[in-house]
Amino acid sequence: MEFPHDIPRTHQDLLKEISLQAHKLSQDSFLVGGYVRDFYLNRIQNDADMDVVTLGSGIALAERVHKSLQTKGMKTSFSFFKQFGTAQVKTPFVELEFIGARKESYRTESRKPMVEDGSLEDDQNRRDFTINSLYWELNKDRIGALNDPFGGLIDLKKGLIRTPIDPEKTFSDDPHRMMRAIRFATQLDFSLCPETKSAIQKMASRLEIVSTERILDELNKIVKSPVPSIGFALLFSTSLLAQFFPEMVALQGIKERKGLRHKDNFWHTLQVLDNVALVSNSLWLRWAAIMHDIAKPPTQRFEEDQGWTFHGHDALGAKWTPRIFRRLGLPMDERMRYVQKLVRLHLRPIALVSDHVSDSAVRRLIFEADSDIDDLMTLCRADITSKNDFKVQKFMKNFERVEKKIIEVEKKDRIRNWKNPLTGQEIMKALDIPPSKKIGIIKDHIKEAILNGDIPNEHDAAFSYMMSQHQHWIGQKA
Repeated sequence: MEFPHDIPRTHQDLLKEISLQAHKLSQDSFLVGGYVRDFYLNRIQNDADMDVVTLGSGIALAERVHKSLQTKGMKTSFSFFKQFGTAQVKTPFVELEFIGARKESYRTESRKPMVEDGSLEDDQNRRDFTINSLYWELNKDRIGALNDPFGGLIDLKKGLIRTPIDPEKTFSDDPHRMMRAIRFATQLDFSLCPETKSAIQKMASRLEIVSTERILDELNKIVKSPVPSIGFALLFSTSLLAQFFPEMVALQGIKERKGLRHKDNFWHTLQVLDNVALVSNSLWLRWAAIMHDIAKPPTQRFEEDQGWTFHGHDALGAKWTPRIFRRLGLPMDERMRYVQKLVRLHLRPIALVSDHVSDSAVRRLIFEADSDIDDLMTLCRADITSKNDFKVQKFMKNFERVEKKIIEVEKKDRIRNWKNPLTGQEIMKALDIPPSKKIGIIKDHIKEAILNGDIPNEHDAAFSYMMSQHQHWIGQKA
């Protein structure tokens, strides 16, 4: 037998080499998991990883493969983890993972298994999903033969996520697999089979023993998926989302008073997220979409003359952002501050619709958004959602007017990525003053004059303005 001819030739050569070395060790070996799954989904990439299971020592097989490839002139690296019985061989184009077939058992309070050597059947039973339980044989006389003990190929064709054994046992043993189930369903646009979904709903609280890092890893993969709303809808309906992101769950629901209703902010948020995903691969712009209305529930009010309002949810959402990022294990650096900024500013552009809005207001928005003005506008455009096409078209036209204003003001005043025309050194030299708070006061007055439109954004204008006004500024401050 042979491997399928439509996988890359370099991959075929690697698999044949593994087969040869396994034969020399008299170890039955198999290619398993994502590579085989992705082949049947026509998703094989040139740099795809390969997982090899062997009935014997995975470390011994990996070492032989590594040495053999080096003998043939291929640059490889070898590493192993004796306590786990796993080894890794990195080639210039593929990363190979080797492990001996094993049997796992779990304690209720921990997702770390107790591991012992096992049979091929034991190894198959410990797999998370049927679509990841497809094996290609690497044995010399049956090379490339498919071993499909749980009907994974049928599930691939049906688009189903299903566990090889009782799903409650699968998820109780390793609750991390619940997040993986949602992630695969999202990435592949598959459905959870009813038994799998029911088991996740029942076992959702078991997620508490999974580390923040593991949850976040799966969550970010969902966020980066082509249609992330698929994953968030499943996280919500299975109660997993409530285990780690209650603020997002709180967005769901509609209240009615005097015949007036507001939109469901959970499903609105998912639509905004999908809208952003259509035009941007940025993980952090997508997180800004997730967070933009996060503080609506506590700011919700019914006002007789306006109906439902959410005044201040932008400012409160920005205030909440660091706390939520810290709890979820998200970075607390400039990426968090970027999301925080977009949450804080996301209502500002649409407030500029009126023809009476001054250039000063536009300049201030450009100044505050700085290099992120384009991303802010992308988020704001994505935030225009309604089932009423007339409303959407009206809002879009208004938004286009705002975009035009921003382009015109930026072209004229060059506020984006703004820097003060005068440096501290220049101010100290011109006014013969030492380093002090006075320098900051003067620079702030120049900035305000430019943003207000009192002077143009030019060096000479700023210098003349400073020379005529600095005594008044410093004296006023003192």
